[in-house]
Amino acid sequence: MPNTFAGATPKDVMDYAAAHNVRFLRLQFTDILGVNKNVELPRSQFEKALSGDILFDGSSIEGFVRIEESDMLLVPDISTFRVFPWGDPDSRVARLICDVHRPDGTVFDGDPRQVLKRQIARAAEMGFVMNAGMEAEFFVFKTGQQALATVTQDVGSYFDLAPADLGEDARRAIVSALEQMGFEVEAAHHEVAHGQHEIDFRYADALTTADNIATFRFVVKYIANQFGLFASFMPKPIYGQNGSGMHTHQSLFREGKNAFFAPNAEWELSPVALHYIGGVLRHARGFCAVTNPLVNSYKRLVPGFEAPVNVAWSMRNRSPLVRVPARRGPGTRIEVRQPDPAANPYLALAVMLAAGLDGVATDADYREPVDTNIFEMSFREKRRLRIDDLPKDLNEACDELEKDDVIMGALGEHVAKHFLDAKRQEWREYISQVHQWELDRYLLKY
Repeated sequence: MPNTFAGATPKDVMDYAAAHNVRFLRLQFTDILGVNKNVELPRSQFEKALSGDILFDGSSIEGFVRIEESDMLLVPDISTFRVFPWGDPDSRVARLICDVHRPDGTVFDGDPRQVLKRQIARAAEMGFVMNAGMEAEFFVFKTGQQALATVTQDVGSYFDLAPADLGEDARRAIVSALEQMGFEVEAAHHEVAHGQHEIDFRYADALTTADNIATFRFVVKYIANQFGLFASFMPKPIYGQNGSGMHTHQSLFREGKNAFFAPNAEWELSPVALHYIGGVLRHARGFCAVTNPLVNSYKRLVPGFEAPVNVAWSMRNRSPLVRVPARRGPGTRIEVRQPDPAANPYLALAVMLAAGLDGVATDADYREPVDTNIFEMSFREKRRLRIDDLPKDLNEACDELEKDDVIMGALGEHVAKHFLDAKRQEWREYISQVHQWELDRYLLKY
């Protein structure tokens, strides 16, 4: 299959589908929380789908519309056409990622893909294109008598080989499937925690990267299931082990050149890069609810497990929130280590880009890099360097989001309201539950 259908027409897709026995077409989109959704159509409806004439009931989708305004249109992005590399070769299944519109053809402001597109357009107005790469870690667990048990399929650690790493075969199958779908996979390896893995693929423009993460999560879960396993992108499924991050590499390009690189400047970083970092630091607490959207996310963001808890940047250590990798020239970039793979990739990239662009537009203070271990600093030293802490829980993160006008504006009124409503409800449910830790600690003692 071609690596890309960029520039293809609906007729090109129809011809390809006919020649390769594509019998079903999935029209894919995500809800506000980042969960993949789709409407599947038989071949007889392909032409209608490709013309953007398929309606669906938006009132049933998290954060979309009310029952009295339920009909929504799925408008496919032709460049995202891909055939799934599994199943019956005589009755294959393909997918198209779609934008969501209202029945009158206007863009639906609650579509997460549109939220990212708005920030991409803002970057373009400022003369920039964002490139991004996201490293979404995940766990693989055994299936058994219990439907949901966090029993890993190995006790391997960072970069281990078989027999310590028992996920090699499944991981290779995932890589093979991704490559057949046009991904350029750069590396795959076991991560630090038991049963934890990472597959890295080449960076791309922001929209393509978000589309790729949505596809990646689906492929990982599907292939794991074929091996009798289940994969999870939950940030912290196992107490005492490292959690899963989604470290996000990002840079701005202007007229084809990396706008972060300045060979004669301090650290070889341009003012654009430094003010972009300043914007990310300024808004990190505000966008945390979006990049780390679960109650469970904040059990990863604790000291001692290689996850950031401090709002700072560095070039020499991984304890701060932002790291600048050593590579310079066209590869100059920053790595934001805060996000986790439960985040909606469209919203996560949108808010980070909005934060960085705000920093560039306002010449944000980037402070000084912190190249010593923040976890070993005194409180006074952290205050001297103006190192803030990330929110401690989802409730605090929601408070910070509501106070950040730049991030709320980037999300838009519809998405911001529905996202916060969902997250506040999640927090209320969590704090009203009685957890096993409480029973173990208090039941017999009191």
